[in-house]
Amino acid sequence: MHPLICAEELARSLPRDDIVVLDATQALPGQTFDPQTCFLSGHIPGARRFDIDTFSDPDSPLPHTVPGQARFARLASALGLHDGARIVFYDQKGVPCAARGWWLMGLFGHDRTQVLDGGLPAWMGAGLPLETGPTPVMPDTTHPFIARLRTRRLKGLGDMLDIVHAPRSSVILDARAHGRFTGEQPEPRPGISSGHMPGAANVPYTTVLGPDGRMLPTHELRQIFAAAGVRPDSEVVCSCGSGMTACVLALGLAAAGLGLHSVYDGSWAEWASTPGTPIVTQRG
Repeated sequence: MHPLICAEELARSLPRDDIVVLDATQALPGQTFDPQTCFLSGHIPGARRFDIDTFSDPDSPLPHTVPGQARFARLASALGLHDGARIVFYDQKGVPCAARGWWLMGLFGHDRTQVLDGGLPAWMGAGLPLETGPTPVMPDTTHPFIARLRTRRLKGLGDMLDIVHAPRSSVILDARAHGRFTGEQPEPRPGISSGHMPGAANVPYTTVLGPDGRMLPTHELRQIFAAAGVRPDSEVVCSCGSGMTACVLALGLAAAGLGLHSVYDGSWAEWASTPGTPIVTQRG
């Protein structure tokens, strides 16, 4: 299944009983809107709220890190998700948070998952209807969600330390803005210095999106990733500030047909706050 779906195709497919649409919108650093209020004001008919903070590890000091397998399965089942469902994520602002939802589902073994290309703006731009108010959710107690964690798709701090000390073992792609990557601009989170991991390549997540918020065509994605050192057989680790927009790069890699990608879940929030981790800057 291709990881992206256009608004028109989703609208045609919605009458099918096995499709569940999830709004995964999260306010990123620097954004101040309330995703839940916006959802109630207008969402794709039948959509349910997928709160990324809820689908995170409540005991982690880091933002929205991956939850345990049992927690994810319990929350997914309560949201009415099950193994037979085809799941489509969207973001009220475009793609970034929907990509995180897509990646989490794949991490826990559910491959019938797609992202609405261009998000809610693309849906509205196609003249398609919205619905207001809450969406009732009826959990299917006879068909609970079964989580099957794929550890290969997830990297932790120890993995990343091994990678940076073994050059060319994997390609690290950093989705943050260029100034944060070079150390010329501050991080949005207080107390964290900017810069990057040794050997990492900078591919700001906005690079793989067009002006309309949709993912670029396959040939353009492949050119961008090739310029960053990604070959068809490369093992790629995607990172960002907190593991959110790294998933946009993972989505782009999947859309371009480039496999073997994983996400460093703690990302820069963990790396830069851990004593002794090497940090590279390129200040002018």
